[in-house]
Amino acid sequence: MRLALLLGVGIVVMTACTPMSPERAADICEERARAAQGPEVGLTLGANSESGPFASGSISISADAIRGRDPIAVYESCVFNLTGEMPVRPPRLRVM
Repeated sequence: MRLALLLGVGIVVMTACTPMSPERAADICEERARAAQGPEVGLTLGANSESGPFASGSISISADAIRGRDPIAVYESCVFNLTGEMPVRPPRLRVM
């Protein structure tokens, strides 16, 4: 029983320490860089036969956007922190 527990913990620790692929890091960091571009606003409008018209909205802003950090710098530092290497491709950001 103890051996099985130790093996399970060892597998979890080894998995947590494996490096992330550059492609996966780029995908994750692109989202963070997009958020650094500025506030994101969402608006939903609709109607249905049960309850009639409805509307909802949301607004979000990242700490990087509040600090005024350059989205490209956010992307590059994020990828470097996750992989230990510079990005393998440029980020795909929102058109402003």
